[in-house]
Parts: sequence; C-alpha cells; structure tokens
Amino acid sequence: KKNDGKETAVATARNSSAPAADSKAAPTPATTDPAYLIGPEDVLDVNVWKEPDVSRVVPVRPDGRISLPLINDVQAAGLSPQQLAGTLTERLRKYLNEPQVTVIVTAINSQRVFVVGEVLRAGAFPMLPGMTVLQALSSAGGFTTFADVKKIHVVRLHNGKHVELPFNYREVLKGDNPEQNIKLEPGDTIVVP
Repeated sequence: KKNDGKETAVATARNSSAPAADSKAAPTPATTDPAYLIGPEDVLDVNVWKEPDVSRVVPVRPDGRISLPLINDVQAAGLSPQQLAGTLTERLRKYLNEPQVTVIVTAINSQRVFVVGEVLRAGAFPMLPGMTVLQALSSAGGFTTFADVKKIHVVRLHNGKHVELPFNYREVLKGDNPEQNIKLEPGDTIVVP
C-alpha cells in the first residue's frame, strides 16, 4: 500500500486551509513505511496543532490503547499512523474546533526478534526493516565458544505451526548458501545450539 510513491510515518489529519507545520522541531520517525501498523509498546508522538495541553508523547499500552487528555483511552494497535490520526481528529472534534492531529511513530518496540542459545547477549532485539539472520546474530554480540554454528535455525510461527528454517553460519559466510540468510519477520526466534 504505497501512497503515490511517498513514504512517511507522519500521519496528519487536517483541513487544506490550515498552516502546514508547527513551530517546534519535528521528531524523527522510527519508520518510513506508510503501511506500518502500530503495535503494543510502540511510542507515539501525538501532536494536536496549537493545542499543547492535548499534545504528548505516549506509549502504546500492552492492551493496544493510548491515553490522551479529553478523550481518554483510544485503540492504537492495529492502526496505521494515518488511521489513528483520523480517529483522534474525530474524537477531538467534540472539544476543539477543527483539530489538526499528527501521529508520528518515534520508537518501534512491538516488532522484535529473539536470539537464544550460545550467543554472548541472548534476548529480544528490535527488528529493523529488512533485518536478516546474520544481522540479528551480530546484534547478539557473536557466539560463545560452545556454539554449533552449522546447526543454527530460525523458529517461525507460520499458519499456526512452528516451522524451523536452517541457517549454517559458515556456509553463509563463504557464500555457499546465501539464501539461508532470510529476512526476519516479527516474532522470529533464532536458536543457536
């Protein structure tokens, strides 16, 4: 779902006669994908133009909702920034005249991959756009002395079932099987035996 070739994480719902920008410096978006769907634990900058008492940086709670003055709890998870901006605009119309809402995803915490086993730093890592197995392994700081780098595998939930995808570190580095260095999906777990 591209938006006429434009990619942005800034979603604005405003009328066309309104001024284009606020005077404060714009936060850096964490994603440039217009189809990105907000998830729990993401951080959003919700800016209501000329309404500093309503504007704020808010985390998405584990239940997928955010809290804002005047309108209380609003479902955010599962929506794009543009959709959420539209929802907030509609809800704020009861209290403000022609509200202009901008939603920017400033931190993506809902999309993670996991690295477990014989690595120096096992745990959850933020999934970057296009992240591969090799990149995730480098985030984990490398292998311990006992790692079996020929038997690494990615565990992925596919159609309700766990699927194991093999990854032989030595072969990938040599260039023998580069197709094993797949792009990761949110929730993937890399197991290093």
